[in-house]
Amino acid sequence: MSTTHQFEVWAPIPNEVQLWVDGQRHPMQREGEGWWRAAVPAEPDSRYGFLLDDEDRVLPDPRSPRQPDGVHEPSQLHTLDESTWTDGDWTGRQLPGAVIYELHIGTFTPAGTFDAAIERLDHLVELGVTFVEIMPVNAFNGEHNWGYDGVLWYAVHEAYGGPDGLQRLVDACHRRGLAVVLDVVYNHLGPSGNYLPKFGPYLADGANTWGALINIAGPQSYDVRRFIVDNALRWFREFHIDALRLDAVHALTDHTAIHLLEQLSVETHRLATHLRRPLSLIAESDLNDPKLISPRSAGGYGLNAQWNDDVHHAVHAAVSGERQGYYGDFGSLSCLAHTLKHGFFHAGTYSSFRGRAHGRPIDIRRIPASSLLAFTCTHDQIGNRAIGDRPGSYLDAGQLAIKAALVLTSPYTPMLFMGEEWGASTPFQFFTSHPEPELGQATALGRKAEFEAHGWATDDIPDPQDPETFTRSKLAWTELADEPHSRLLECYRALIALRRERPELSDPWLEALTVDYDDDERWIVIQRGDLRLACNLGPDPVVVPVGGAPILWWDKPDPDETEAATTIPGHSFAILDRS
Repeated sequence: MSTTHQFEVWAPIPNEVQLWVDGQRHPMQREGEGWWRAAVPAEPDSRYGFLLDDEDRVLPDPRSPRQPDGVHEPSQLHTLDESTWTDGDWTGRQLPGAVIYELHIGTFTPAGTFDAAIERLDHLVELGVTFVEIMPVNAFNGEHNWGYDGVLWYAVHEAYGGPDGLQRLVDACHRRGLAVVLDVVYNHLGPSGNYLPKFGPYLADGANTWGALINIAGPQSYDVRRFIVDNALRWFREFHIDALRLDAVHALTDHTAIHLLEQLSVETHRLATHLRRPLSLIAESDLNDPKLISPRSAGGYGLNAQWNDDVHHAVHAAVSGERQGYYGDFGSLSCLAHTLKHGFFHAGTYSSFRGRAHGRPIDIRRIPASSLLAFTCTHDQIGNRAIGDRPGSYLDAGQLAIKAALVLTSPYTPMLFMGEEWGASTPFQFFTSHPEPELGQATALGRKAEFEAHGWATDDIPDPQDPETFTRSKLAWTELADEPHSRLLECYRALIALRRERPELSDPWLEALTVDYDDDERWIVIQRGDLRLACNLGPDPVVVPVGGAPILWWDKPDPDETEAATTIPGHSFAILDRS
């Protein structure tokens, strides 16, 4: 039924803006600070858009709630049906104590939709995770990609199920006690369908790794910042999202007195107070800067957590032996021990990969380790390898189990990447589906050139535009019943269950953690209260100088007669209880 609808758009650049609704044009009135408004009759699902100056092309709404025909076409009015929510009793989850599971909607299931993902949520509940982290789902051009090429940040990608599908997924997660993290990208815009510069100064001079900078600190940046903050609050308020993962915040160039991240932290906390449930902000940053997760009272931005690449690098390099690229400074057990005890390895120290000093120390008496996310795999750490190969393609099951044990018994908030829990054999490769041939070719050639510069044969690099690259990256759920996948899955379940059962494993204070190791013998022992995690990273059995009753292991250890030492088989771990 047609009703009068108030349309508005921030467009300080054009001299005239017309509103287009279902084929009809309507004049818009310019008001203060570059906003244009018009109240006209519209259906609840009317198509609409804007014509700027003398252009005849209808452009989508920068704040479009839905793009059923793609990012180059008009927007559609859309409001979530509040009556379909069943999570009225949901009180949320705090991040400390969580176990997070990152997934990509398009490759998590064969169908690659929100509804198909719902069918796999019971697996996550049985695994023991408490937060589901969804890679970006905002609207982008094409059918599938990683999600970091979004251009309409308020719309949900239609191929996944659109906004209603996301609503169903979040509701289904909450019914099962699972909180939802949504990955959002505020540091750049995708290469196809970005019409924002026609409306206003959304972009700034300069570029980061992925494209033009976002104007969050220059002239007329107030409404650009509101565009970002309002988007974040919309996910919390309208879609009942519990946390946001903020992509690559180091690429947000902000020299104002109140950084955008601090502003976002303040407004998120304000909304959480109103909604009476926890709302969390998790940053991805390569700065190793504790300011992000320091409270505002201590001069920080007040974010809840950040990804910690140093723990990943220290664990991966120690177990795998890889030393290329940014793994160059990692690999020794002394490095692993230091990183586990201090949070960052590079904390004002020299980084050979960067050719300069990097990072600053964390005050472990003030910042809990739960503010740092630790992981053995992420979409980046797999997908940005040349061929997108998972650790299971070059490590044995025991080595995978060691990595899992190091992360899941650590003081940090653990995060898994989809399929990791059973050592999935399928790769997770970099895939795109740009409809523009020239953009697709440039993406493919750029990908090959990037790795060719590091010595990879170009024939090995999968073409991101090849549909098979996307298909290969889908999880094979039939593997769960086969060895060694089923055994590894049981190991993950047992580790997560033990973490939930024993409070010393979720203790977030690094002062309570001690580490012993022998670089020559390739063993490391982490002490968490009465529990000892003993890992043998070498292929042959070693004797570690700790005892205790084995309560969880990959291969059962052999305690010696004095109970002061334990023999750990090669490529294995054991958790010993001294109580």
